[in-house]
Amino acid sequence: MSELWSKGAKELGAMVAAGEVRPSELVDAHIERVKAVNPALNAMVNPRFEAAREEAAAADLVQAKAREGELPPLFGVPCTIKEFFAFEGMPHTGGILARRDVVAAEDATLVARIKEAGAIVMGSTNAPEGGLWMETHNLLYGRTNNPWNVAHTCGGSSGGEAALIAAGASPFGLGSDIGGSIRIPAAMCGVVGHKPSGRLIPTTGHFPPALGDAGAYLCAGPLARKVEDVALLTDLWRGPDGRDAICVDQPRAPLFDDLRGVTVLPIETNGRVRVRADMRVAVDDAARALADRGATVIHRDFPRMKKALRIWSSMLSVATDIHYGEVLGGGRPIPIWSELLRLPFGGAHHSYPALILAAVDQLTAPFSGWMAKHVETGIALQAELEEAMGPRGVILHPPYSRPAPRHNFPWLTPFDASCTALFNVMEFPVTQVPIRLSKEGLPIGVQVAGCRGQDAVTLSVALALEEDFGGWQRADPPV
Repeated sequence: MSELWSKGAKELGAMVAAGEVRPSELVDAHIERVKAVNPALNAMVNPRFEAAREEAAAADLVQAKAREGELPPLFGVPCTIKEFFAFEGMPHTGGILARRDVVAAEDATLVARIKEAGAIVMGSTNAPEGGLWMETHNLLYGRTNNPWNVAHTCGGSSGGEAALIAAGASPFGLGSDIGGSIRIPAAMCGVVGHKPSGRLIPTTGHFPPALGDAGAYLCAGPLARKVEDVALLTDLWRGPDGRDAICVDQPRAPLFDDLRGVTVLPIETNGRVRVRADMRVAVDDAARALADRGATVIHRDFPRMKKALRIWSSMLSVATDIHYGEVLGGGRPIPIWSELLRLPFGGAHHSYPALILAAVDQLTAPFSGWMAKHVETGIALQAELEEAMGPRGVILHPPYSRPAPRHNFPWLTPFDASCTALFNVMEFPVTQVPIRLSKEGLPIGVQVAGCRGQDAVTLSVALALEEDFGGWQRADPPV
């Protein structure tokens, strides 16, 4: 079993196609791993183990009769999905207490595409209330822990996905990212995560939805053990579904291993966030490794990046008419201030992070002129960064200010998510790749960002870094 807990999704699919392992063996092995680690992690919140086993048994019969090349690429491979994505017949709450009884009536587009690729969903995973926070905790399901050290956060909002994948309990998962929600947990748990280019992958069936032009900033994407897995999944999920008005066809490009002609811009900090030394060293070491492969490294400052958080919040606010308090209230504003007063006495219906974010959103709403100025700055920065990178260039940047902090400590530095959030409103593809463990034994990763539509470039560079630094290591939480 432990061998199956350490292989990538693409490799497991190839093993099934070659008859080396049955889907039922794969699913059973990973269900047993989930059962072993989940008591310590609280990552999977809605298991569907019996249904998954029945689907795997049916897949065994198909496998036995299939001829070479007939099976889809992930046939029989188990996986998990973030609870924010609709799965017919399963809870679809968004971590919001008021939605505790909501059950999905149909599959989200990407869930349907997972099934078409032959994968078998074992269950859905935890996320913070309504998203938009880097700790995975809500009043419905509780808190998710980091598999490397359960006293530390797993990140958010796709924290349940990252924790299970890091522990070897799921080969890949479906996450979403509007400010770092794939990359922050991927970095904190030591797995690979890819935020695709804006508009590349439909988010139909995701709750909370991104309304209006904000749909270009909310990206659905994969988390996995290997870079080749997130590359495969990005290809399988890309393209319009006829329902997501933001998603458009974008040209495909092959991955490559010759890095000559690739421009690398290492940026250790955006100039506002204090980034810990070992995170900065990881960026520099990654740049040197790419230079050794023939890439051209250019050191350059971008002063506008100091305004990363203001750019992100302004562009996101201008892009949609709905406020966060309305998301939490299912379309109606929640009584934010009375909820905050109830919070110390245990009577609130929402978590502290969600209420604070809703309050901040409400207080800043009147400042449209201030926001417009930062939107202009963001558009100028987007053009400046793309000109500097060119079509075969990447930015290397820390995914966070430090390795995974202890639970609740992100409140001491709430603006550190600007390390990731800026790239959402730039609509850049970004691949988070593990580099090493810190002195405390916690994962350290690097973001590889590229120009819009250049997902193949970030994934190719990430493949090289994975090869040079070893990539994902399986965490073994207490069982």
